[in-house]
Amino acid sequence: MKIHIKVCGITDLAVAQAAVDAGADSIGFVLARSLREVSPAVANAIAAKLPMSVDSVAVFRDPPREDIEQALTAFDADVVQADYGSLPGVDGRRLLPVFREAVSSLEEIAAYIDGDRFVYEGARSGVGLTVDWDLAAEMAQLGQMTLAGGLHQDNVGEAIRTVRPFGVDVSSGVESSPGMKDPTRIRAFVKAVREAEKDLVRV
Repeated sequence: MKIHIKVCGITDLAVAQAAVDAGADSIGFVLARSLREVSPAVANAIAAKLPMSVDSVAVFRDPPREDIEQALTAFDADVVQADYGSLPGVDGRRLLPVFREAVSSLEEIAAYIDGDRFVYEGARSGVGLTVDWDLAAEMAQLGQMTLAGGLHQDNVGEAIRTVRPFGVDVSSGVESSPGMKDPTRIRAFVKAVREAEKDLVRV
């Protein structure tokens, strides 16, 4: 079982390339107010230099649909990630809805995703807070869940063994200081994920 790895909050090409070289499957660009915010034009310029096998993800936080549409005129993202209530009506892209702990119920998520991909994380993004992994393990049975929130090289193995997610999403957990990605930490995170995969039953 191969875990999908997304490195989020990328702001420059060198770090994006380091993440790809380490084995990341998706690169996330934050288009919302954040320490890691980039403009759609900058995100597009970086993504254009990445291999086609790596997804570029436009990451929003509960924006009006018009903001998403406007950003996508400048950023040809493969995937749009946003709180699930913002995504209806967004066409022409793969969508990655975000559900948040203590906000979204199991029933609500099940009714919305119907087995598809989604992200499960805490109430706030990019602040290093983990979710309840036991609850997340229940959520992971509903579809292809990417686990986010507070993951880093020292805990991602336990998270994977507990939750058994489709993928993991890391941002602050591979930074040397807030907003500053560290290629060494990215490589260590990816290595920890790949080691944890060995403990999963292959089907």
